[in-house]
Amino acid sequence: MEAGTERDASPRAALLLAGTAAILYVADQVTKALVVASIPFGERQEVLGDFVQLWHVRNTGAAFSLFPGATWLFLVVTVGALVMIAYFYRAFRSRGSWIHVVLGAVLAGTLGNLTDRIRHGYVTDFVSVGIGELRWPTFNVADSALVVGIGLLVLYLSFVDDRRGRPIAA
Repeated sequence: MEAGTERDASPRAALLLAGTAAILYVADQVTKALVVASIPFGERQEVLGDFVQLWHVRNTGAAFSLFPGATWLFLVVTVGALVMIAYFYRAFRSRGSWIHVVLGAVLAGTLGNLTDRIRHGYVTDFVSVGIGELRWPTFNVADSALVVGIGLLVLYLSFVDDRRGRPIAA
């Protein structure tokens, strides 16, 4: 089989996806553990004045604290996300390297928050951005990996030809 074909690209694609997922997953779990160990629950520490704070909170809901306590719903969504990642991995395994990094970020975010829900029944969030009481919902590394990964995946699916991996002509 020729170099650069689907079969040849698969091990590299798998390594990129797994490596990215592992690095981001460990970063997520380590940062959450550091926050739990060093900032009492509910307390805040300024990083860049009032604009960026570390704020130790527990989120039993989804993004923006929607659906608090609906663990069963999050497990269903997680299974759906894992199926989606597997589908896109298979569909894009012979594409450029960056798509596998993106899928690795989505996988890390999915597994990072799932780990918290299974271990604690909630997700530890700690990054708070805003001014005074006008703040973006508190988030963590897993949330960031998910949002950035899904955003980049949407851009890829919206603006790149699905067969050639090149920009779609207008």
